[in-house]
Amino acid sequence: MGPAPEPKLLNGSARALEHVQDALSIVVGALLVVLAAVVLVAGVADFVRSVGHEPVVTAGTRVLDDLLLVLILVEIVHTVVLSVRAHTLVPEPFLVVGLVAVVRKVLLLMGQQQPAGTTQLALLIGMVAVFVASLLLIHRLGPESRKGS
Repeated sequence: MGPAPEPKLLNGSARALEHVQDALSIVVGALLVVLAAVVLVAGVADFVRSVGHEPVVTAGTRVLDDLLLVLILVEIVHTVVLSVRAHTLVPEPFLVVGLVAVVRKVLLLMGQQQPAGTTQLALLIGMVAVFVASLLLIHRLGPESRKGS
């Protein structure tokens, strides 16, 4: 076996990789912001165009879907910002994204002409319960319980 690498070299390499990771995270975050803006503008424009040609409920459901997608993208950007600042992965934004995605799916199912299956709705409601319970548990435990992780 060869000699162990110097800690100085390892520390410098780790710092360089952290800088690259931060730079890539910032680029991804910026692209997500652009995507969220495009989805928001396109969704509102589509709503304004279609409100005269189709029922408001249909147009409203589509714009709500777009708005919830924007909210999901914004939450992911928030997660990227937290990751860049603290160099840790925080679970709350992922749970919020999951919760919004499930609510989005429920709203889409409810807006369809055909009724949704009972099993599918039960699964989605169960997912909402798990996400909400997870968020409550994390908030109840507080940040001091995660310091050791």
